[in-house]
Amino acid sequence: MDRPKKKKKISAFWLKQLHSWHWISAAVSLAGMFLFAITGITLNHAATIGAEPQVTRAEATLPPPGLADLRGDHPANAPLPDTVSRAVAAAVALDPAGRAGEWTDEEVYVAMPGPGRDSWVSIDRESGAITAETTWRGWISYLNDLHKGRNTGDAWFWFIDLFAVACIIFTLTGLLLLQLHARHRPSTWPLVATSVLVPLLLALFLIH
Repeated sequence: MDRPKKKKKISAFWLKQLHSWHWISAAVSLAGMFLFAITGITLNHAATIGAEPQVTRAEATLPPPGLADLRGDHPANAPLPDTVSRAVAAAVALDPAGRAGEWTDEEVYVAMPGPGRDSWVSIDRESGAITAETTWRGWISYLNDLHKGRNTGDAWFWFIDLFAVACIIFTLTGLLLLQLHARHRPSTWPLVATSVLVPLLLALFLIH
């Protein structure tokens, strides 16, 4: 095989690879990109998007077996005993299992924040009185917290990392494809330069 044909064959192979990785990474990151683009707008206008928090309170009394497990010594940040967690979940529809508690001589307090909401449970260690409260800040707040990875747990943490990798692959393969097609599209590099210079100039001169 002569050199020009071999070079052309190698070029066709890499072009095919770039197209494959580009569309695969686009497909994988499509929903995530849409979500993060929309929530970028809602976060940027958070001060002008009104939302009335909804507060829900509940009260109950811990059964005697659970109350007995609250007594005695407990580490300062220990989670609730399993019997207590199950009783609380059944009584006030909030599950504190596995979450760190704040133990004092009088009570144990468990914070249970999540995307778009703040929840907590407090239990009187003497009487067994349970007080629970949930503040729901709305779906926009929920989506904004997903964008920020706020109180979203390990699964969402790893999703954001994998999504970011897919976006990097999508961007780099797109850049290489632009390079391959640039000779036939004179506006390619001016547009790429604009995409770099505009945010750079804004950051340098218009952000204080």
